[in-house]
Amino acid sequence: MSHVSSHSPHGQSPLRTVQVLGGGNAGSSAHVRSLTSGLVARGVKVTVCAPVEADRLYDFTGAGADHVHVPRSSDPGSVSALRAACSDADLVHAHGLHASFRAVLALSGRSTPLVVTWHDRAHAEGARAHLVRLLERRVVKAASVVLGATSALVDRARTTGARDARLAAVALPGARGAVRLEDPDRPRPKVRAELGATGRPLLMAVGSLDRHRGYDTLLDASRAWRALDPVPLVVIAGEGALRGELQRRIEDEELPVRLIGRRDDIAELLAAA
Repeated sequence: MSHVSSHSPHGQSPLRTVQVLGGGNAGSSAHVRSLTSGLVARGVKVTVCAPVEADRLYDFTGAGADHVHVPRSSDPGSVSALRAACSDADLVHAHGLHASFRAVLALSGRSTPLVVTWHDRAHAEGARAHLVRLLERRVVKAASVVLGATSALVDRARTTGARDARLAAVALPGARGAVRLEDPDRPRPKVRAELGATGRPLLMAVGSLDRHRGYDTLLDASRAWRALDPVPLVVIAGEGALRGELQRRIEDEELPVRLIGRRDDIAELLAAA
């Protein structure tokens, strides 16, 4: 297959894409940072619409993008700000269900293609679960393509009504997208020592500390591993509503688990495991 360049022919304006983020969680933010670097290198003009704190942490502008502050979904001005930012876009790429729904509203009445990436599933119960299903149907029917980070997400998009749903690779979470797998000033043994995993197996988990992420099962497993010699250490990187509850269980049951919060060196941590 021959290489297809994204550079515009002489005399034409470069292609412009708008990347839309909601709350700017680690996975989707790292993915957008990675996409931005690749697109800019190919001559595509990129605008990232996200809360200002996401640009502070992931430095989209440092990767070559224009950053437009779009408030979180609860802000009534978010859709109008997004509509203005997308006014001359050749393509809009939204990440996550709520960001995607706002993009659908912002593009109402326009023919701009919309690509949607689902990085994880939106979980809800009761009346809210019905609302989530309605949002999913509205989004997938409006999207030209739905990309899923897992085959389960792709299957869900298809059963919800997506005309084109595909599996897509996503970047590992890590601030500013510039983490190296092996920092010469911080080799693997040093990282393991910092985590307290010298001479014992290390298991890393990365993700927001929310329900439906499987942390209860992971802690159950860690309790069984206490009989092993040496005892494996489980390290969980991430923040979320469950942190206090998980920490209490770790302490009460004396589990070999550490919660280390949000980190910007995820690639190094994973390489050390």
